[in-house]
Amino acid sequence: MAEPVLPATARTLLARTARVQRDGRAPGLVAGVVRDGGLVWSAGRGDVAEPHADVQYRLGSISKTVTAVAVMRLRDEGRLGLDDPLDRHVPGTPFGDRSIGQLLSHLAGAAAESPGGWWERVPGGSLADLGLTGEHVVLGEARRFHYSNLGFGLLGELVSRLRGRSWADAVTAEVLAPLGMARTTPRPSGRAAQGYAVHPWADVVLPEPEHDAGVMAAAGQLWATLADLARFAVFLLGDTGDVLSPATLEEMAVPAGVDPSSPAWSAYGLGLQVLRVDGRTLTGHGGSMPGFLAGVFVDREEGTGGVSLANTTSGLDVLVPGLLADLRAAEPRVVEAWRPSPSPVPPAQLGVWYWGPAPVALRALPGGLLHLGPLPGRPGRASRFCRRGDGTWVGLDGYYAGEPLRIAADHLDVGTFVFTRTPYDPDAPVPGGVDEAGWGLPPA
Repeated sequence: MAEPVLPATARTLLARTARVQRDGRAPGLVAGVVRDGGLVWSAGRGDVAEPHADVQYRLGSISKTVTAVAVMRLRDEGRLGLDDPLDRHVPGTPFGDRSIGQLLSHLAGAAAESPGGWWERVPGGSLADLGLTGEHVVLGEARRFHYSNLGFGLLGELVSRLRGRSWADAVTAEVLAPLGMARTTPRPSGRAAQGYAVHPWADVVLPEPEHDAGVMAAAGQLWATLADLARFAVFLLGDTGDVLSPATLEEMAVPAGVDPSSPAWSAYGLGLQVLRVDGRTLTGHGGSMPGFLAGVFVDREEGTGGVSLANTTSGLDVLVPGLLADLRAAEPRVVEAWRPSPSPVPPAQLGVWYWGPAPVALRALPGGLLHLGPLPGRPGRASRFCRRGDGTWVGLDGYYAGEPLRIAADHLDVGTFVFTRTPYDPDAPVPGGVDEAGWGLPPA
């Protein structure tokens, strides 16, 4: 069982939550952190019913991640491929040539919003009711990231058609129920907070409407309690149960179109936001709907996660990254002790190699992986590699992701790049050959 945070840590977390609720003027705010498979701290501020962890709030776009999990289950079952064009499964839309993977990662060029009234405040209908035309294709495929609620409405329709039941029934049966998220529902059920807009210049509020968004529900309609959202954070940390394989969850968290080696960035994977905050990589999703703001993000390296739910339309500072930073500072994770482990290749093949004149190091990692990267303190490309069935290795991340690594006695071959034991070794198969005169001074 997960142990609660220390009393001093609890006060630090409460102080941050209280300040965010007051300064952001949220009528109600609940927040929590997870660690070791469970909710280890939570609190409610403002007009919050008790027990605060069992009151529903609207999740907004966190619903997209639930939809994405349902899509990835279909992929893992062989019912679809991420490169499949949408038209193969949902024919008749102007996005027929765009792939499932592009829709999941907001690279399909779909309009940000669905046509008609503002879907977040107006009841919706079927896909046919949207009346989609070519004008709702606003960018070429894979040209740039363009966040699209409409795209996830289409993915919800995809799930519905392939499962033969509504999107809501599909995600409830395949994602929410197996994870024990019984208090997560498409519409408010039981104890639920009222959504409010807070006046920008006065401390008064206005109730926001709630409705069925129809085909757009997959983009933002779910409601959940703090306890259920905490369980989803545990899922994002790797406790996937029978819902997804850990490998598929890892795949969803890979940023699309962004270099994750840069110091600070914000990206999107397959239904997951991936953020770089103060040197940490956070994975999850934020959410907003009229009257509500929500967030769930995890630090997979630290093994911690944070959740927040508030009943206000706007104005609230981002809370979860700060909670995770407070927890990390107050109770840093104690890592596992180092222990010797077998090398996946003979140690003689490890050590310093050269790409032309640039030194790099090949070293073994726990779990049977290899790492090829620059020497400490030097710039350069770095990637991890795992072994394939044919004895070669394939890149897992970085510049060489997906590229083959072949190890010979006198050289490494990584996607046609040849690394040698000495700079431009004349006895190795260096592309373009090595000048017979060898190293020396240039002509006078």
